[in-house]
Amino acid sequence: MAKIISFANQKGGVGKTTSAINIAASLGVQGHKVLMIDLDPQGNTTSGVGVPKKQLKYTSKDVLMGDVAAKDAILETDFENLSLIPTNISLAGAEFELFDTFEVDAPNCMKKAIAPILDDYDYIVVDCPPSLSMLTINSFTASDGIVVPMQCEFYALEGLSQLMGTIKGIKQKYNPSLVVAGILVTMYNPRLLLSMQVMDELRKHYSDKLFATTISRNVKLTEAPGFGKPVYYYDKNAKGSKEYLEVAKELAERI
Repeated sequence: MAKIISFANQKGGVGKTTSAINIAASLGVQGHKVLMIDLDPQGNTTSGVGVPKKQLKYTSKDVLMGDVAAKDAILETDFENLSLIPTNISLAGAEFELFDTFEVDAPNCMKKAIAPILDDYDYIVVDCPPSLSMLTINSFTASDGIVVPMQCEFYALEGLSQLMGTIKGIKQKYNPSLVVAGILVTMYNPRLLLSMQVMDELRKHYSDKLFATTISRNVKLTEAPGFGKPVYYYDKNAKGSKEYLEVAKELAERI
């Protein structure tokens, strides 16, 4: 049965989608069968694996709303062991529709929708929107674990504290088995004093959650999405490619 992992941070620009794509692809390279679900209306995960957003027959919105079975919305990517339930901007209105249609059961829509396909995959990786919305709550309710990508800056520390509070609330109300699978430091530059200070704070408060590997600032990582590829398939020798492979190994050991 698949382990479901949400990639979430309400602060944008922290490498959330980049991490979701590259860890999912790395798990696939390592022999695991992986499904990605794009739950961010921006659809960057969809385009990041080379799927055109304007030509989609079904999206994650259709799956959430129960209009189509999850298996019918799955697309095979060009990458080893990696499939996708894509999305586009149509997902932006789903939050209100979930409330209107399902009312009190709205947080459980995703959990119910993907239940029939859990035995088909080793991992299901969900890219959440950069907000603590009903879409994110749906993902958390369905998930076994959460990966929190974050930059080394003090505003990110504040946001992390808020996110941990939200996770605690979801755990109490909807999903008692939910855990934080790891905090992933992205765009890390060890030569910056600020980076070192924030890392010290993270080690002080979240040492058991930090991944051993950090993700460096890397040109290849920023170029790869423009070619619709995870960085491993763009340049497998890039530093970012090697770092994400290490993080994927550690994640597989954790959850």
